[in-house]
Amino acid sequence: MRSKISILSIFLIFASILFIACGGQGGTPTASTGGTSQSPSPSPAASAQPTQPANQGSSAGENKLEIFSWWTNPGEADGLKALFEIFKKRRPGVEVINATVAGGAGTNAKAVLVTRMRGGDPPDSFQVHAGQELIGTWVVAGKMEPITDLFKQEGWDKVMPKTLLDQITYKGEIYSVPVNVHRSNMLWYNIEIFKKNNLQPPKTIDDFFKVAEKLKAKGITPLSVGGKDKFEVPHLFESVLLATFGPEDYPKLFKDPSMWENDPRLDKAIDTLNKMLDYANEDRASLSWADAAQRVIDGEAAMTIMGDWAEGYFINKGAKPNKDFGWAPAPGTSGSFLWLSDSFGLPKGAPHRENAIEWLKVCGSKEGQDAFNPKKGSIPARTDADKSKYDVYLRWSIDEFKRDKLVPSIVHGAAANEAYMTDYDNALNLFSANRDKEELKGMLLDAASELQSQ
Repeated sequence: MRSKISILSIFLIFASILFIACGGQGGTPTASTGGTSQSPSPSPAASAQPTQPANQGSSAGENKLEIFSWWTNPGEADGLKALFEIFKKRRPGVEVINATVAGGAGTNAKAVLVTRMRGGDPPDSFQVHAGQELIGTWVVAGKMEPITDLFKQEGWDKVMPKTLLDQITYKGEIYSVPVNVHRSNMLWYNIEIFKKNNLQPPKTIDDFFKVAEKLKAKGITPLSVGGKDKFEVPHLFESVLLATFGPEDYPKLFKDPSMWENDPRLDKAIDTLNKMLDYANEDRASLSWADAAQRVIDGEAAMTIMGDWAEGYFINKGAKPNKDFGWAPAPGTSGSFLWLSDSFGLPKGAPHRENAIEWLKVCGSKEGQDAFNPKKGSIPARTDADKSKYDVYLRWSIDEFKRDKLVPSIVHGAAANEAYMTDYDNALNLFSANRDKEELKGMLLDAASELQSQ
């Protein structure tokens, strides 16, 4: 009898191993690869009462919602809190887990997310940039549920611009809900410093160097730049690339990788960046983007080039637009809107799927976007915003978005895949430290090979 039980036990163990090997979750791609191409899954029942998938995880019975993001700085954290408050009114009693990982542009959060997704431990929803970061990293690899039905049910496809919808669509299916639109190519300046020195915000690259030279002669740091979050100098360079190549040719850099090797304007852009850093603080590696922005409103530096989440930071710190700080498109980029969009999707195997879908409804709602964006320092993804809820900068930005030439951000996931973004960031961060122009060019040429897979 014991022999029969032993044989049966061995058989059951073998069968369990075989089941796990054949039916377990597949591997998740790293952040630097797009994974293997797959056809999109059928649309989920993304209605008010969606069906529950079989794999719910150990926490399926718990009434929770875990939201993963990198919004920890003042302004962005306030905006996220506003979304949570709306969700809690809709789903009272649900425990909201704010799973944030600090680090500008998600440099740290993305690494943590990859580990979790690879380990079969997805959050209920996570922040992801619309565009190649969403599609190339997670959708192509088959790790997200399409939410096209939810879009149609909520009418979002009627109130979001086609340019944005294209960035969240793959093979006819929509995969995330954009909660905002940001502008990357923004220059922020200290109004008092500019008035005292009889200066105007620079419109061109040449204007920038003239203004910077006058400020430097007065002992004022012209340009405040961070580096601690590992995206600040790469962020600066994408505005330089846009100013150098123009809005027509800049997007071609990501569709025709040979331009990186054959177009002499790349050398010009590198020279411009190198000269800009001559007018920047030398301690940038120890400063976050927020630290660099703080120096501007404190009067320790005159300008910074950063996305308009800086405005949310300024407001949170008590600074007043058109009084304490002013703004203009980054030098040489007037008429171009270097855009990015934060969005949330539905991972396959989300532990609390019904709550996740309600979260997406909040993110896409007019109520949610008008509560979130004024605090975040961004404009809504919806075109029917209540402009009275937005300050003078954001109203200006809403109008600019409608009339400017839209071009995608590199650093913030709209223009290129994650593999390219990683190599691009590494090249610019090394250059910030050693200022080796030839090495930077070589690394950018190497990085361009990753664009072939887009």
